[in-house]
Amino acid sequence: MTTQGERTPTPGEGQDGQAGQRTGGGAEGADGTERSRRGRRLTGRRAVGWVVMVGVVAAGGWIITRPMPGDYIPGLGPSAKDSARTPPVVGNPPPTTDPEALNADNLFPAQRTVEAAGYKARRGGIRQGEKCDEVLQDGTQELLKDSGCQAYLIVSFTGVDHPVRSSVTLLRFADQAAAARAADTLRGKPGAVAFILADTNFAPAPSAGSAKPGSEARVEAVGHYVTVTSSRPGDARPADTASSSPAPSTPTPTASGGEPNLDDATRALSYAAGQPFVWM
Repeated sequence: MTTQGERTPTPGEGQDGQAGQRTGGGAEGADGTERSRRGRRLTGRRAVGWVVMVGVVAAGGWIITRPMPGDYIPGLGPSAKDSARTPPVVGNPPPTTDPEALNADNLFPAQRTVEAAGYKARRGGIRQGEKCDEVLQDGTQELLKDSGCQAYLIVSFTGVDHPVRSSVTLLRFADQAAAARAADTLRGKPGAVAFILADTNFAPAPSAGSAKPGSEARVEAVGHYVTVTSSRPGDARPADTASSSPAPSTPTPTASGGEPNLDDATRALSYAAGQPFVWM
């Protein structure tokens, strides 16, 4: 029974006749919101993916911004084979703040071939330090005592196309006058400076009067530096030292088809060693 002006509610309507409509609209809105939330939800798989991606980007940036010496591509590092061939070093490296320091990596990079006057050689072991008497074959001679020598660097070289080994010694002095006096002293004592091998050991000194032409050390004063360069056959024996087995009657051919010329190797490496110091 209804009063006048009222009507009987239809099924599904609330008391005001519109509840059903509100309820229906609310259900539809809630369903849409639920789908939207599911679309934005961070699942475990997505979280792992983001973490991996961020890690890869961060690692790549760190590698590229930290290049190492000898890298073919900055930051990517040298090959395993080149790393295994890095020449040995004996002694303390010079201060990096010294612009005139005898730094082997700057003067003769390990993986770069030294080429001068048509001769090619590759760097081997090095010795370095501040006690210059350590470069002498006989340290008791004290030829460089009170000479003003400040530091030394000895570098071993092996010919690329010739079975020749060379030893280059660099000495730094306080001034040009001191370097010139030391060069004269060393010229007057042939064989006084030791010959370094690729493993940084010193080779036996040649016997007195046994040196052949082309095997004598070349001593040069360049600015306030002195370079001492000498070469030996591929086995690093003195030029005419007899081996335990008879020597072959004919010279051993080299890669370029000729007999090793010790003088050519010595002159070429002496030039390469002194070139950086011409204007110092």
